[in-house]
Amino acid sequence: MTSTFQFQQIGVVHSCYKQKFGIPRQPGLVTEASGSIELLPPFNRLDVLDGLDGFSHIWVHFIFHECMTDNWKAKIRPPRLGGKEKMGIFATRATHRPNPLGLSVVEVKAVRKEGNRVFIDIIGADLLDQTPVVDIKPYLPYADALPEAKGGFAPLPTTLKAVKFSELAIQQANHYKETYHRDLITLIEQVIGQDPRPSYLVGSEGRDHGNQLWNANIKWTAKTDHFLVTQIEFPVGEPHEQVKDA
Repeated sequence: MTSTFQFQQIGVVHSCYKQKFGIPRQPGLVTEASGSIELLPPFNRLDVLDGLDGFSHIWVHFIFHECMTDNWKAKIRPPRLGGKEKMGIFATRATHRPNPLGLSVVEVKAVRKEGNRVFIDIIGADLLDQTPVVDIKPYLPYADALPEAKGGFAPLPTTLKAVKFSELAIQQANHYKETYHRDLITLIEQVIGQDPRPSYLVGSEGRDHGNQLWNANIKWTAKTDHFLVTQIEFPVGEPHEQVKDA
């Protein structure tokens, strides 16, 4: 016997990740990734966040909103296994699930109010821009941190691959920082260094790729022992006056 449940959206994510490609596969891996959770009516009130300033991190329960129309499978090929071995869906954190629910722990930077809008600024999120949030809970170190826990087929974080920049890309990144006050170089190193390519492209060289981070389009190429960022185009996707630091 099964039941159907309905959830109310309480917030929406504003993130540097404007597309699924390039989002880290776990939270906390890209420390330069900033963003915010905007609480939606009737939850856009500061009293629902009373006491949150005593916690450094929160659990964010969200919806994989761009995977809702995709079919799930009982077994998938996790990227950590190079796409060569299948695991049961409930032994993975795959986005294509029977119920498209996600769970991430993120660092709380600040809580702020702008007019009638209430935001929780966060760091280290692995959340796509406009992701619907359905719940927020405080992270409890004594209960949630289990140093003796086993990590299965993903016991350790992935090793970052070297990321290099062309002279043009460095100039463009510096100009971006002067314009928007964001360290795009560090963000790019952390995002692309984790090799966001699908498993069937890992090992291929000379192929051009692109990631949109904030309002910048990052163009890069895979080399034998590093990734080369060739060009950074901006602004992309939104006007200058709407781009703000989270």
